[in-house]
Amino acid sequence: MLQIMIQGRGGQGAQTAGNLLAMAFFAAGRQVQAFSSYGGARRGTPVSSFIRIADRPIRVRCDIEQADAILCFDASLLEGRLLATARADTLIVVNSSRSPDYYARTLPGYHVIPVDGISISRRHGLGRIVNSSLLGAFARAIEAPPLEVLTRTLIAEAPAMHAENVAACEEGYRYVDAQLQSMPLERTAS
Repeated sequence: MLQIMIQGRGGQGAQTAGNLLAMAFFAAGRQVQAFSSYGGARRGTPVSSFIRIADRPIRVRCDIEQADAILCFDASLLEGRLLATARADTLIVVNSSRSPDYYARTLPGYHVIPVDGISISRRHGLGRIVNSSLLGAFARAIEAPPLEVLTRTLIAEAPAMHAENVAACEEGYRYVDAQLQSMPLERTAS
């Protein structure tokens, strides 16, 4: 079973991203369980989305305490409580313009892949809406769901700007692919 945590702040789209990712995994034929935690339930407060993916029905109903992968919409949340859910082999994709070396120095022992989702989204006319660029990046990092399934889900579920969302998703995917290709072999073999 793959256990994913998506962390962001109210208004950033972390909940929407969680729903889209769950729909894409379901469309790819996987069993999915998705639920959210809204905290203060207002703009700017931390919000979490949790997803479990398996090939069989998922019967567990508790919170995710140890994530296999984390998608973090706001680098300022990449600390204490969130990092406590990560193991040494947990893959963390964070929306950040900082370099991979920065995270290797400041968060040793964690496998962090930074993605400048805002820049990608702005290039495609989406402004600060980073869902699609981060979902593409995350899908490449965890090697699922397939990019074509994710982009079909975006087209079906995005209320508008389908071409822009797909282009941002594809660029996020390619961005992480290039990072993984340039990483030393021992860092990518997790």
